[in-house]
Amino acid sequence: MADTLPKALRERVAAAARYRCGYCQTDQRVSGAQMHIEHILPRALGGSSQESNLWLSCAWCNSYKGRKVEAPDPDTGATVPLFHPRGQRWAEHFAWDLDAIRIVGLTPTGRATVAALNLNNPYIVPARRLWVLAGWHPPE
Repeated sequence: MADTLPKALRERVAAAARYRCGYCQTDQRVSGAQMHIEHILPRALGGSSQESNLWLSCAWCNSYKGRKVEAPDPDTGATVPLFHPRGQRWAEHFAWDLDAIRIVGLTPTGRATVAALNLNNPYIVPARRLWVLAGWHPPE
């Protein structure tokens, strides 16, 4: 379980993620909830708690991801791997819409991740709108 990880390991993972969710890019300072240390390959599927398999995730993304490692691309129906926040660049798979409140998938992996993790869920979009007004979003 994430809370059994050594504090130093948790801090290294958080710092490497720049204290932002690897999926939706929500910043820890504005999230209103503690970020989770997420197993990219879930332990239930054989993933380890080695640093190379850990990344920061907000509670929303972590709860929607669960044990998922792949999902259908909504455009093609093909099953593709979900975004790997430690091994892939966010900007290659996602972009912000013109208002910077919704995440747009640019690739099959991006689109599948947006859908599977519900990255534009009805709770986070209004929060992002307020973060934009406050000048806290989108992340650089």
